Amino acid sequence: EHYYGQLGIVPQEEWESFLATLREPLPATLRITGYKSHANEILRCLKEKYFKELENLVVDGQKIEMPQPLSWYPEELAWHTNLNRKILRKSPQLEKFHHFLVSETECGNISRQEAVSMIPPLLLNIQPHHKILDMCAAPGSKTAQLIEMLHADMSIPFPEGFVIANDVDNKRCYLLVHQAKRLNSPCIMVINHDASSIPNIQLNKNGKKEILFYDRILCDVPCSGDGTLRKNIDIWKKWSTHNSLQLHGLQLRIATRGAEQLAEGGRMVYSTCSLNPIENEAVISSLLEKSEGALELADVSSELPGLKRLPGITKWKVMTKDGNWFEDWKEVPPSRHTQIRPTMFPLKDEQKLKALHLERCFRILPHHQNTGGFFIAVLIKKSPMPWNKRQPKVQNKLPQKTGDLMPVDAEQHPLESEGPIMQDAKDGETSVTESVENKKDGVCGPPPSKKMKLFGYKEDPFVFLPEDDPLFPPIQNFYALDPSFPKMNLLTRTQEGKKRQVYMVSKEIRDVLLNNSEKLKVINTGIKVWCRNNDGDGCAFRLAQEGIYTLHPFISARTIKAGIEDIKILLTEENPFLSRFSNESRSQLNGMAMGSIVLKYEPDQSKQDTHQCSVLLCGWLGKTSLRAFVPKNERLHYLRMMGLEVFKAKRKEENLEGQLEAASLDTSGQVFIPFSFPQIWILHLTIGFRLGFGETSEKLMSLYSFKFCANFFYDLFH
Repeated sequence: EHYYGQLGIVPQEEWESFLATLREPLPATLRITGYKSHANEILRCLKEKYFKELENLVVDGQKIEMPQPLSWYPEELAWHTNLNRKILRKSPQLEKFHHFLVSETECGNISRQEAVSMIPPLLLNIQPHHKILDMCAAPGSKTAQLIEMLHADMSIPFPEGFVIANDVDNKRCYLLVHQAKRLNSPCIMVINHDASSIPNIQLNKNGKKEILFYDRILCDVPCSGDGTLRKNIDIWKKWSTHNSLQLHGLQLRIATRGAEQLAEGGRMVYSTCSLNPIENEAVISSLLEKSEGALELADVSSELPGLKRLPGITKWKVMTKDGNWFEDWKEVPPSRHTQIRPTMFPLKDEQKLKALHLERCFRILPHHQNTGGFFIAVLIKKSPMPWNKRQPKVQNKLPQKTGDLMPVDAEQHPLESEGPIMQDAKDGETSVTESVENKKDGVCGPPPSKKMKLFGYKEDPFVFLPEDDPLFPPIQNFYALDPSFPKMNLLTRTQEGKKRQVYMVSKEIRDVLLNNSEKLKVINTGIKVWCRNNDGDGCAFRLAQEGIYTLHPFISARTIKAGIEDIKILLTEENPFLSRFSNESRSQLNGMAMGSIVLKYEPDQSKQDTHQCSVLLCGWLGKTSLRAFVPKNERLHYLRMMGLEVFKAKRKEENLEGQLEAASLDTSGQVFIPFSFPQIWILHLTIGFRLGFGETSEKLMSLYSFKFCANFFYDLFH
């Protein structure tokens, strides 16, 4: 209180309101992913079903407030409520809503994310052709937003742009992978590097090399986190000004490296969840000063209307851990020079300070819109950084940037140019074809050289399928893939033995992999498009649901149009007989070989009360049955969107720990329960032990039809 009271960041008349808000719990916020075509269906489902059930609801004496949309987030795709996790998990009245949130989050359709952390990606103004770098990406909620914006136009399966998401912590990279994989994008790569020294990435342009400069960079740096006091209670006890003093140098190095890798005309957003000017305005001021006009702060005051914000400050002081204040670097004794740096202080030259326009930065205060605290600065690159000197050609090994803060002598330490660096193949660099051949037929993985040790890095290689690989022709023929299908973008994760999964990346990500395998620690990339399954006729690979929206535009065969009733059967029954389906669907299946198929549902636009977005499901056609290869949570998602109520019920009276998932009556009046056969036998044994293996057991043993078994257990539990 003393520290921020002295700095004057919060207007004096708002001080008490600011402190009171910090002591209140943070509202829960959720965001509907905006790039999928069914985002509007999820929004409709929330408004018309789940939110209505919260009206006038009281839990433990507390009235549940109706969720409200964030006024500044586009298209009502972000909401906040006073529901916290404890209430959601323990309240029987909210059980359905909680189950909905959990399963939709796993599908990637909803993200539970703090409101203020949604702001930086919005200010990047991303377009499908942008090359994007997320420098400190884990755990990945902002990265997910970047991917969504890249795929805003779902009619383009492979946008020209891509997202490279980096984090220094190897373990946290896998949290990032989990977040990114839910969105099923072929245009995302997760790497593991120190953000202050991310290597230069080379791209191949017509057989010539050039260094990649990013159109958009998200620089959400590590910080002291005092803007998160409302959810991280420990900060109240552990907070110290020393934290900011320690982090300032790292934050400046990361921001500097980001500025170096930004393309001219590109936009970089610097952000922290701290209110401290040492981590915010001081970093931006120092970066702008040494850029010598190469960078400027963008005025984004007109963007995101409805968002309340305070402009950045131009005057601040530095306080030590023991409470001593310094207003100028000259006042700092030599004994403290290791802790306090000149870049932590505001400029003394008023004219230079005014030219920086620090007021274009902005701060989000918790009491303004019931959020956490946050700081954001949007930077535009106008020209090359002053210490970057042009070089005419790429050498055999491009020099690596170290992210040093101070300009260096270009003659002693040549750095990258700010424009394309090209060299003919005859001048020492191989063409792209030769490059691929020299990489063991497209093998990209951990570098074999002992000179470059990548500590803590151990990943399977990324092996692109060669042109003559015998694996692909049967797939191409079986699914009648369009000649335009980019088969060169297919890869596996094994060099030897049977290939069990086939993945796919965009052309641009392929270029990055092939030309940078010796310098990048790639943790994950690509989406799964085919899985080995030898039970089919004519093809050993079945389609994978996670890649079906990417693959479908290229598939000419083995696609049937299914009505909503057929889709419901597939999603609620484990292995239904073909006789269960409509005549229209069965006629399309006649004469089709066993194996993987695509089931496509197109909505009837004239019926506004039905599911209004297309659905693609991967199925398996057997001799007498048809099943869907769709993960559980995705099944539940599609059922909800089609108006079927899906819930998790706790049967306390039976003391059963398991979950029962049920669907409501469909138009025929028949209830179908999505039990698998293993689940049925577990229930059989459970009931047998409780009731005795007598007549009940004999009857159960005689039931060979899944339909009868499912309805038997449904009746038994009800």
